[in-house]
Amino acid sequence: MKRHLMIVTLAGLSVIALAAGAQDAAKTPTAAPAAPAAAAAPATPAALVGNVKNGETLAYTCRGCHGVTGFKNAYPSYHVPRIGGQSETYLRNALMEYRKGERPHPTMRAQATSFSEQQIADIAAYLATIKP
Repeated sequence: MKRHLMIVTLAGLSVIALAAGAQDAAKTPTAAPAAPAAAAAPATPAALVGNVKNGETLAYTCRGCHGVTGFKNAYPSYHVPRIGGQSETYLRNALMEYRKGERPHPTMRAQATSFSEQQIADIAAYLATIKP
């Protein structure tokens, strides 16, 4: 929504600038063309900060596989790693890679695509606090 408003505002300012330039050109036929307006830098999204309490609630289903020592899923047979105490950055990146399909595990992809980026940040924040 903010980006839409910024685009509309910039478009409006461009129209005003063009109209002002046209009026100036009409008054002074030898006036140099107006310099192009500098492109607005895209807004950088704020870094997400994980909420540990919310992450604890969201990570409930993660414990079903990742909280059991030596657990392997049936098919395809993968060793399920323990994720408690992992780096928050690593966990966030891994979940985002599953979400984008860059990591091929179908169950993890299904889990990751069900979460928003904020929820992934919350889960990573919570799991990073668990002692292995």
